[in-house]
Amino acid sequence: MKLRGLTAGLNSSGKFKYKASPCIHPAVHTRLTFAWRDQSPESVVDYLVVGGGVVGLAIARRLCRRFPEKTTFLLERHTRVGEETSSRNSEVIHAGLYYPPQSLKTRLCLRGRQLLYDHCQKSNIPFKRTGKLVVASQPDQRPYLEYLHAKAQSLSAPPYWNSSELREKGPVLPTELISGERARELESDLSRSIVAALWSPETGIVDSHTLMESLEKDIMESEGGALAYSTRAVRVDPYAENGEDGWVVQAVTGDAQDGDAMLARVLINASGLSGTLILNSLLDEQKKIPMYFARGSYASYSGSGISRVSHLIYPCPDAPSSAGKEKHSFHSLGTHLTLDLQGKVRFGPDLEWISPPSNEESDADFWMRHLVPDESRIKLMHEAVTRYLPDVEMDGLQPDYVGIRPKLAPPGGGFEDFVLRTDHTSDFLRSHKGKSQGAPMINLLGIESPGLTASLAIAEMVVEDRLVGTGEHLR
Repeated sequence: MKLRGLTAGLNSSGKFKYKASPCIHPAVHTRLTFAWRDQSPESVVDYLVVGGGVVGLAIARRLCRRFPEKTTFLLERHTRVGEETSSRNSEVIHAGLYYPPQSLKTRLCLRGRQLLYDHCQKSNIPFKRTGKLVVASQPDQRPYLEYLHAKAQSLSAPPYWNSSELREKGPVLPTELISGERARELESDLSRSIVAALWSPETGIVDSHTLMESLEKDIMESEGGALAYSTRAVRVDPYAENGEDGWVVQAVTGDAQDGDAMLARVLINASGLSGTLILNSLLDEQKKIPMYFARGSYASYSGSGISRVSHLIYPCPDAPSSAGKEKHSFHSLGTHLTLDLQGKVRFGPDLEWISPPSNEESDADFWMRHLVPDESRIKLMHEAVTRYLPDVEMDGLQPDYVGIRPKLAPPGGGFEDFVLRTDHTSDFLRSHKGKSQGAPMINLLGIESPGLTASLAIAEMVVEDRLVGTGEHLR
């Protein structure tokens, strides 16, 4: 396995496998293929992070800074970082509006927003606080905006919040409920049918690629950090021998026929769309975790109906209108208008559930075939957009790019929070029963929106709460 500047090609053999789930909507019970034989470790690393998206990068960077005397390796199976969900999204810095008050999504979005703006300012990463309007295009959507506004005003600061900002800026999530007339003063092309809007001044946009490059650079320049590109984990086994606990991870670079086995004292799985692979390879069949995939298409726009647009515009999400937890039971924030840092307009993402192949065993990367943008979604996207921007022309919409979101709940399955799950070698080794817990493995599952915004806060939680807070980093 080569580290740091590796640029070998993608693998063409030995791909991850999965078995189809017997669910109503097809899901993926992903698992590592155990065609790779068990090996004894040839080296030891203190922290091993699997997955080089924005979350994996943020975690590895924080580990390098928190424990400069330790070794931190990051494995990324593509030729460069952020090739999946992290580079195929709206690049929005979310304020934290939509999720249950006590959820990880809310807590980590609030704190992540604070950390991300601060990091962008200090590291010269392009960003802009654009503000956002969430618009109600019919009267029965107004109660939803009122609910969001009341919830925002009641939120308390999450752990690690910079308390000086409370004194300077007031609520942790400032919002304002405004009339349709006031919304049209801010964005003159909004439909006359807009009856109300929620103004969120803390929403913004960021250059996600420059952000990931900054995290990557910090890791590479650290004392004990290293990255391995085009390198995939093909087998993981719990290990406890000679007084040493950990996880034996076999990693293969490029098209190599043999892998390198290393002992990770702490294993962190941040592999996004492949997030259940490692854990499911160790769990009993009835405990395996299904994964669902949601395809989101984006369209660029050039034409009338968006004159002088300067804010992000979101419709009310397709959520039930009744009170309680059902208000969070949506899988998409709707086909919204976003801007890039050059002021160009795009709409998306929409929502299209995709299913794995029906055969018993297949490539878990089946979703890559769905990344090619086409015009099949343009008509539906146009219909969605013209509910709040009626003068947008369909001829001005062009397919731009496609992203895939990892989902832990099927269509209609309700709200699913981020999952940060900690297992230990003792959970899988009989020899450990009754003894110490052994080495931790932290699996990050279902990290979709607002994962980009929350990335630095997720890293903070993993390192400070899950490792430092429990002493599990100490050896």
